[in-house]
Amino acid sequence: MKRREAREKAFQFLFQIDINDEVDNHIVQDYLEEQNNDKFLKQLIEGVMDKKQEVDDTISRHLENWSLDRLASVERTALRLAAFEIEYLDDIPTNVSINEAVELANRYGDEKSGKFINGVLSKIVQK
Repeated sequence: MKRREAREKAFQFLFQIDINDEVDNHIVQDYLEEQNNDKFLKQLIEGVMDKKQEVDDTISRHLENWSLDRLASVERTALRLAAFEIEYLDDIPTNVSINEAVELANRYGDEKSGKFINGVLSKIVQK
């Protein structure tokens, strides 16, 4: 599976978890098995879930006039995915993480989602 596809699948899975606000480890493992245990997909899903509090704290520090729980699930999920990549995956160029998150936000969010994501992630990178 290509990284772009893995990111999109991770985004979709993490979005569902965000909406349902519950996660069972069996669900995660079943999903990963369905996706042939793709290494990058697993790294993204498990990484975001394991580091959720740290990632959320990073995002929250860079939001202006917003709180994380006020964001739509699309934006929150795209930010979590990209912030995790930026903070914890050194082998991925920052601009790739930002561009992929913006594309996901544009595809699944509204017309302003991509710009919002780009702005927040740019602030995280400038820290």
